[in-house]
Amino acid sequence: MGAKERKERQKTEMREAILSAALKLFSDDGYDTVTMRKIADEIEYSVGTIYLYFRDKNEIFFELHNRGFAEFFQKQLSVQNIENPLERLTAHGTAYIQFAIDRPEYYDLMFISRTPSKEINKNKHWTEGERTYDLLKLNIRQAMEAGYFKGVDLEVAAFSLWSFVHGIASLFIRDRLMMVPVESLKPLVAGALKFLERAY
Repeated sequence: MGAKERKERQKTEMREAILSAALKLFSDDGYDTVTMRKIADEIEYSVGTIYLYFRDKNEIFFELHNRGFAEFFQKQLSVQNIENPLERLTAHGTAYIQFAIDRPEYYDLMFISRTPSKEINKNKHWTEGERTYDLLKLNIRQAMEAGYFKGVDLEVAAFSLWSFVHGIASLFIRDRLMMVPVESLKPLVAGALKFLERAY
């Protein structure tokens, strides 16, 4: 490996270390309390080093936000090959909840922290988030074309289904399921989605 390649790899590794530290701090301490110095301390580098890679913590936040939604979108795409639209929609809900279980820090940053909505409203830009919601609406529309959700407005159906799976995901990552034994969680989630499926 040449000097140029080694330098590029070191830059990439440093950038990833900053993002990883920031994600943990945003999740543990809340966006408002995290400073660039705090991120620097977490990885044991000078704050000046952090500024070589990111302008401010907003830029770090949006990089993480976009990465989270990109990964989330790929998770949702993984069920698109299911032919039956009702089964696909149920699998879509399962994939949503599984993402929250697998990536709780990202889910918190994307859907629970108040910061995203405040900052997104300032920037008027949320391409990564919008396409995930559009995919949900596409799956619902195709289920409607197959005879489900008769007489229900598309936007109402999308909002209702999103709220349902978001509620389950939020209860999980905020540790509000103490009354549910760990071994019962997956069957319970599957049962909840089946219950919703019967309402279709």
